[in-house]
Formats: sequence, structure tokens, C-alpha cells
Amino acid sequence: MLLSKLPPGMRYYLGAEARLRRRVEDTAMSVFEGWSYEEVLTPAVDYYALFERGMGVTEAQTSFRFTDNDGRMLSLRPDVTSSVARVAATLFADRERPLRLCYAAPVFRQQQQSHAEWRRENTHLGCELIGVGGDAADLEVLLLAAEILKAIGLGDSFCITINDVGVFNGLISDLNLDSASRESLRRLIDTRDVTELQNFLNENSIPTSSRESLARLVQLTGKRNVLDEARSVMTHANSLATLDKLADIWQVIESLGLENSFEIDLADVSGLDYYTGLSFKVFVRGVGYRVGRGGRYDGLTANFGSAEPAVGFVLSLDSLVELLGRNNSTDGNGGRETRSINTDDLSKNFREALRRRTNGEQIRIELKR
Repeated sequence: MLLSKLPPGMRYYLGAEARLRRRVEDTAMSVFEGWSYEEVLTPAVDYYALFERGMGVTEAQTSFRFTDNDGRMLSLRPDVTSSVARVAATLFADRERPLRLCYAAPVFRQQQQSHAEWRRENTHLGCELIGVGGDAADLEVLLLAAEILKAIGLGDSFCITINDVGVFNGLISDLNLDSASRESLRRLIDTRDVTELQNFLNENSIPTSSRESLARLVQLTGKRNVLDEARSVMTHANSLATLDKLADIWQVIESLGLENSFEIDLADVSGLDYYTGLSFKVFVRGVGYRVGRGGRYDGLTANFGSAEPAVGFVLSLDSLVELLGRNNSTDGNGGRETRSINTDDLSKNFREALRRRTNGEQIRIELKR
């Protein structure tokens, strides 16, 4: 029977796993509050045009869409950042900057993003820091993300990989590549397809100096030494200036003793059409897909009002809970002792039940069938 099954990409969360979801969400929101972020709740249904502007046409088309009574296209929320950007540019237009906003909200995608990211409903834990640029703002969101991951129990098992789109953009700025060729080059670097990348560089008559820089990008992943290696093969001024920015951020990360939780990945160029500076992804040891991502998107609020700098990130609550659930052995009642109460004498036993609940004890009424 059809109604006995869920649609693909959807699932139930029961018992211990549901409690774990609540704990992770509460922990994240507590960390956001500790960094002075204000919670914002956005509508689950909004105009499809909002997400076209905020995410871009390609990403927005993955959403669930339907027509309103007036004929306008609506969408189930496929992301939260677009809604927050609109709030910043409209309702909060006159608020003092910077704005610090956070959220825990389900998002919906009609199309699965990948084989690993199979969910079509996914709760995002995220924040947006709007109205200020610079290294301090970038570091704030990086450290905030790291604190959440540690607070929920992932300890030293996570890694946040950082990059800046200015490195790649500088390398290709002087090349006469059309948009299709540029996208092909980006994809080959992002997927680390060394053989096809070399073929592309040879077939498109890329100058020798640029060819070496682009070919080396796929190998430039690691700690501080990555930046030194990159400087040895890059000559473009914009790329070198961006490497200096990353070096400044890395210096602070090292000074805080957090270098084991971070890496530099200059081959991560997956967000070129969205991010304008810093970009980063969150991985957990033993998992082959990201559990979060973020970066700087200074151009987004211009879609809804005045342009202003912004940086933020999202973590996938569902992915985090799945990871934590593999290692947690939470029993059926959350580890608390349960007091069973029978119903032979209703007044007496329910009086006892209320007394125990007043003391915060967990009870179970033994109902007879």
C-alpha cells in the first residue's frame, strides 16, 4: 500500500535519535547565543523568485514548487540564507550593523544533491554575519562553527577546510576562456581529475606559467606549507594577495592552537558562483561527504536592497546526528531510571505519579489492555 511508505528522501526520527537531534540543535543554538547571535524564524513557504535571486536559477530549480491561488510560483524553502538576506535588506535595513542572525530550520530539495546526500528534507543549523567584512568577521564564523562541532561531541574528529575564491579567480583572470570553458576548468580542479585537467590545459593553449599554477592547485591541500608552495608557482598579483589573506587567517588559527581542526584546500573551487571571498567546508573523519559549508557572499543582499558584506555557514543537523548516533549508545529512556506505576488504585497511584513528576522523575503508567 502506497501510504505505508514514505516518499524517497524522507524519514522518521524516533526515541533516542529524536532526543539526540534535539540535544544537538539546542547545543548549537546555545553556542550561537553565546556569540550574541539572534535567532530568526523564516517562512517554510515563500515566493520561488526569492530563491532564484538568492541561490541562482540552477540551485533554485531543485526546490519543491507549486502555484499559489493568484498564479504566482511558490516554493518550499530550499535554503535559509536567501530569506535572511532579504530580512537584512528590508525589515532590518535600519538596524545597526553588524547583524548577527542564526537559525535552525528544515529545508527541502526535490532533487537529491548526491548519492551520499540523499535527504530531501534536511535541517540546517546556521548563522549569518551581515554588514561587516574583513578577517575578524571571517574568523568569527570559523571559530563559531568549530565550537559547535566540539560542543556536540565530535571533538578532534572534524576538519574545516578553508580557501578563498580569489586564488582561482586571479589565476584565470588573464586567460581568454568563455564561460563554458571556465566552468569545465573549475569542475576538473574541484574533482581533482588530474588527467583530464592536463588535457584541458594542453588543448586550450594555456600559457606555461598559468598551466603550472592551475595544475598544481589539485595538490595544494594541507597546512601552512600549502601557502608557501602556492607562492612558488603563482605570479598573478590578485592570487598572491589572496594567499596573504589566507596566511593571516591561518596565523590566528595557529596562535589559538586550532591548526589540527583546520586545513587549507586551494582546490576547493565548488562555490565560485556564490562565494566572493573565504569559502570553507566541514568534514568528519570517516565520512566521505561534507556535513556543512560556508563562506563570504558579499553580493547577495544587493538582490534585495543595498549591497553589504556578509559571511555565514550551515551545518546539516541530520548528518551530524547520523554521525553521533553511530558512536552513542543511548538507551530507550535516555539513560534515566523509569518508575513504573500501576493503576489498581487510580487516586492513590496518580497522586504518586504527580509527586514523582514534581520531583523531576521519569515515570511510566502501566496501562492494562
